[in-house]
Amino acid sequence: MSVDGWNTVLVLGGIRSGKSEFAESLVTDAPVVRYVATAPEGDPEDTEWATRLAAHRARRPGSWTTEETTEDPRRLADVLASAETNETVLVDDLGGWVTVLLDPDHQPADDVATIAELAEAIRGCAARVVLVSPEVGLSLVPTTPLGRAFTDALGAANRAVADACDAVVLVVAGQPVWLKSVAAATEPAAPATEPAATVTTATAAGTAPVAASLADTEPTPEVQLPDVLTHTPPATPTPEPGDAWAAPTMALPMVATGLVIQPGMELPMPDEYAGPQAVDRLATLDVPGAGLGVLDRVVGFAAATQGTSTPAAWGSVRVLLLHGDHAGGASAGTVAGESARRAAQARAGQGALARLAAESGASLQVVDTPAAAPIEDQPALTPEQVESALRYGWRLAEQAADAGVQLLVLGACGAGTEAAAAAVLAATAGAEPPAVLGRVITDSGEIDDAAWMTRCAAVRDALHRTRRSSRGAKDILAELGGGDVAVATGVLLGATARRVPVLLDGPVGLAAGMVSRDLAGQARHWCLLADHGGHPAVRLAADVLGLTPLLDLRLDLGEGANALVALPLLRSVLALAAALPVHPSLAGGDDTDPAGDEPESTDPSYADPDLTEPDVTEPDFAEPVPAGPGPASTGTDDQPASGLRAG
Repeated sequence: MSVDGWNTVLVLGGIRSGKSEFAESLVTDAPVVRYVATAPEGDPEDTEWATRLAAHRARRPGSWTTEETTEDPRRLADVLASAETNETVLVDDLGGWVTVLLDPDHQPADDVATIAELAEAIRGCAARVVLVSPEVGLSLVPTTPLGRAFTDALGAANRAVADACDAVVLVVAGQPVWLKSVAAATEPAAPATEPAATVTTATAAGTAPVAASLADTEPTPEVQLPDVLTHTPPATPTPEPGDAWAAPTMALPMVATGLVIQPGMELPMPDEYAGPQAVDRLATLDVPGAGLGVLDRVVGFAAATQGTSTPAAWGSVRVLLLHGDHAGGASAGTVAGESARRAAQARAGQGALARLAAESGASLQVVDTPAAAPIEDQPALTPEQVESALRYGWRLAEQAADAGVQLLVLGACGAGTEAAAAAVLAATAGAEPPAVLGRVITDSGEIDDAAWMTRCAAVRDALHRTRRSSRGAKDILAELGGGDVAVATGVLLGATARRVPVLLDGPVGLAAGMVSRDLAGQARHWCLLADHGGHPAVRLAADVLGLTPLLDLRLDLGEGANALVALPLLRSVLALAAALPVHPSLAGGDDTDPAGDEPESTDPSYADPDLTEPDVTEPDFAEPVPAGPGPASTGTDDQPASGLRAG
């Protein structure tokens, strides 16, 4: 498996099923794609076949490189063996490969041995591999010896490749149905219940944190700040054996122990038409100047995520501050206990983050995440902790959506978070640790080069320790990412499922965005980056994810606080775009906005939130709940037709 976390995948499907388009969608975000074409050119007089091949070629992006194995089908195994860890190999398709393999020009040949060599090459390939193949097992038995030989050989190839791949998906009428996945193969089926833990919420400014064992505390009104809107999460349902915790808005893979988060989930995409329509509408508004400049992207993003060409400014905003420390060299140069002090400060409604949240009218929730072990010596988390953290992050997003939150702001305050994010980037994007690790600045404002070198060494040793490990999303979280990145990944996935946009701020959120590509590639389209803060890891991850920072303020107020500084500007842009009328020259002298007659959105996710919910305890990550096996998600997009003769 490759450094960007994808498993080896076999995509099966019948003729015109959409299997090729689905396979191409899996590698859309890959930085380096090698497309392996296996189909022969065919008879020059066969114009219909030539048209199919031309359609396939026209659909490939110009950045992809193409290789052909029609001259020697055994070369496909060599291509996979030579693939680099930063590459993605898309093989389309095995039907054409078997056709060439059975061609008399390549006989005599041991077809069984060649298929076995291909399966072994897939198992040992360092890159991500996506293979497309026709499913012939449901068709009629051919009446010719050559036809029967083809179906037998292709059936044997499909079985061998499916056994070698980590995941198998069948595309029927454009709808993907996952037949095999890493989660279904490895996760235990025993149902269990979620243990309880402590509540971590912010309280009103000027008061002490509320502890479960204390009845009352005296106020400490040393600084007069605006009220911090507090949030108490609603009670998390405790599943009984045989019951399922159901996501309210989507059909997702479920088992008795809860939601199964696994690679290849099909989550919603923003409205692809509303965004461009909203940006085009800006050109018609009555403004004295040239318009909003680069901030028109905010309008386009809000329009796409709200599903309307006249998006409203985000009213209800919630800040999720993830607190979880990383042990070992990753935290070199940090003061012991500093992250805990910051988290306690935020809970008490004090400090930069709480003040900015209060001034923005945003609720602030502090979330304790599992502490990560030294990644240079051992995995950061156990697989069970990763599963629990992902599901908990998903539920945090669910709770926000149920409360009517329209925008989530994601930040972190743990020790060693930058080094952990650098390790994730090195594993998913092939980056060198020194290139993505920012300088270590002491409390006195001096640069600590010794601490920076210690962090680089810790990331380097962690990557060396895991050089032969799987690069799946959950494996990266367990080996390198830690609890804060795992919870952040779950938040991104849950927010995507509930169509709630997320404002990212800092390395942890961007690292989670990189990992989430393996689980659901749609998540990045619901993310917005206000400012890169001058951080090299954020810059690289944003470039890979296609997130262009809106501003270049280079703020360093702490994750979450930087985004809140920009939030009033973003709200002002949306409010202005929604309120300004159309220019009289374009409206026949009428100063009214033609879009003003549109009815207001009745989407309940944009209702005023009720932030006075009953208390609840957060999950105890010391005893995580393993997810049980379950079928993978089925998508709903309509896939266009495939173009290979054999499939």
